[in-house]
Amino acid sequence: MDGRRLLRGMGLAAAACTAAAVLSGCGGGTAQAGSDGTFFGPSQPLGNETAKTYAVLDGSGNPTEIGLRLSPGALDGLPTTTTPAGTLMLDLPDQASATAFDHVMLNWNPQGHDPVPLFGKPHFDFHFDMVDMATIEGIQPTDPNYAAAADRLPDARYVPQGYAVPPGGTAAQQAVPGMGVHLVDSTDSSLVPGSYDFTQIIINGTWDGRYTFVEPMVTRDWLLTKPTLEQPLKLPEAYQKNGYYPTDYVVRVDDQSGDYVVALTGMTMRRAS
Repeated sequence: MDGRRLLRGMGLAAAACTAAAVLSGCGGGTAQAGSDGTFFGPSQPLGNETAKTYAVLDGSGNPTEIGLRLSPGALDGLPTTTTPAGTLMLDLPDQASATAFDHVMLNWNPQGHDPVPLFGKPHFDFHFDMVDMATIEGIQPTDPNYAAAADRLPDARYVPQGYAVPPGGTAAQQAVPGMGVHLVDSTDSSLVPGSYDFTQIIINGTWDGRYTFVEPMVTRDWLLTKPTLEQPLKLPEAYQKNGYYPTDYVVRVDDQSGDYVVALTGMTMRRAS
């Protein structure tokens, strides 16, 4: 990833990032099962160690959780400047196929990104994408349909409540190559430059009339404090396709492995309507 743009709104900005070069996944989701019903996607190098996706199934074989595990050393030895090595495209394991999600795009931002008063801290962006990698990589201004696809927003009932394109330009003007249109929670009054203490935040996104991703943004320094966070996600009123969707968002550290875990949990079956 070789650039980054910010969405602005409510007199402030919400995060976005510009994608160009990405590292593709190391396989199509070959999974290894743990005794606890956890299944892993292929690992990729990150920092001094690795990152990998996972899915948790219940006793009936239904997904309850998907997420990322960053091994303890993954937060060390990271690039100090923005480079393609700071972007990974991670396949989810096959056991996540009943969920609405296809893969996770991980972006390491060593110098943060604009606006610096809000998001200038070194941090990770985790795009849980609901469209395939080819679709994501095809979101480029060279596509003659780029502007129209950006401006084609989903019906409001398909977007998490309160999330909207910030003022300051059309969706097409704010669209980010390799990602799409980012949405900010318009009810969040804490995003005030000069007073906002960025540790973690949830962004959502759309492309070509579809709700396409959930994006936790998490600072490295906050992860190093070994936080425990569980909070409800804002949810849409309706869904565009059948699948298991999350109700909650979790950040924690595994007591046994020391892995940093960023997860979407409370997976619940939703029917398209």
